[in-house]
Amino acid sequence: MRLLAAMSGGVDSAVAALLAARSHDVTGVHLALSQAPAALRTGSRGCCSREDARDAARAADVIGIPFYVWDLAAEFQESVVDDFVAEYAAGRTPNPCVRCNEKVKFAAVLDRALQLGFDGVVTGHHARLTDGVLSRSVDVDKDQSYVLAVLTPTQLASTVLPLGDMTKTDVRSLARSAGLGVADKPDSHDICFIADGDTAGFLRSRLGSLPGDIVEDGVVVGAHDGAYAFTVGQRRGLGLGRPEPRYVLSVEPVSRTVTVGPAAALDVSTVLTGVPVWSSPRPLPLRCDVQLRAHGMVHACSASAAGDGWSLALDTPARGVAAGQTAALYDGDTVLGSATITATA
Repeated sequence: MRLLAAMSGGVDSAVAALLAARSHDVTGVHLALSQAPAALRTGSRGCCSREDARDAARAADVIGIPFYVWDLAAEFQESVVDDFVAEYAAGRTPNPCVRCNEKVKFAAVLDRALQLGFDGVVTGHHARLTDGVLSRSVDVDKDQSYVLAVLTPTQLASTVLPLGDMTKTDVRSLARSAGLGVADKPDSHDICFIADGDTAGFLRSRLGSLPGDIVEDGVVVGAHDGAYAFTVGQRRGLGLGRPEPRYVLSVEPVSRTVTVGPAAALDVSTVLTGVPVWSSPRPLPLRCDVQLRAHGMVHACSASAAGDGWSLALDTPARGVAAGQTAALYDGDTVLGSATITATA
């Protein structure tokens, strides 16, 4: 097969390209996702910088495959960054990695690859893909099936994930033995386009000052400079000076109200979603597991139809679940599909 290997400049994507090149005709491509790439990395934080592009090019040279850089900055800005800002402004908590996989890495890239005559795309995600069925990686700590749960069966059919049966230790060891300079490169952390980790500052620079009240039980207990800086479950940064910790329970962007309360008030037993994407379709209702955050706990649940989406009745309450996050359904290790959370109860 002719495969296009998405090479971020990290060790995972380099080893994925290396493994694919052993049995397929592989071409490497690095995605230029910003018009100011120098600003996208601070130490091990962030990605997609000029440093990463150089690392990807060197890895492709060692592997012995052609290498190109694709400018997808416009798509990334619109589908990921602008969406991220708009979701926070609306009082929701988005997952930009899910959106990037959905709209950029497996929509824009895969579509372009197929148009150019490639048979599929190779990535360094830690997840298993067997006969079109997506499941968790053998390395539970590095598993990325949650952020891939948004992929459709058609997209999965043109995707190759060589790292699903390897641990991160295995990946680094193979990279060293192959002479890849990225073998010991640190993993990227946090949101790639906020390399300094200051999400509130990033949002403030784009949304400005929007002061409002912090409320508990209907009583104003504090003030804030922008409700967008808060997310459900947040504890730090409230500045209330209470002897007992308080957590964000809800964010109301129209009235600019942030409601807080004790930890127990974060518990939810029902999760409602928007229209789902089924990667491995199953009839409803069904018993399954749901993961509500990347690397978050898994909850047994009963899933049923609710309008165009799902209603997920959790066996045990989940804490700090926010609208805008992704609910991914599993049958054991097998990914069934995902949907965006719209409400909780």
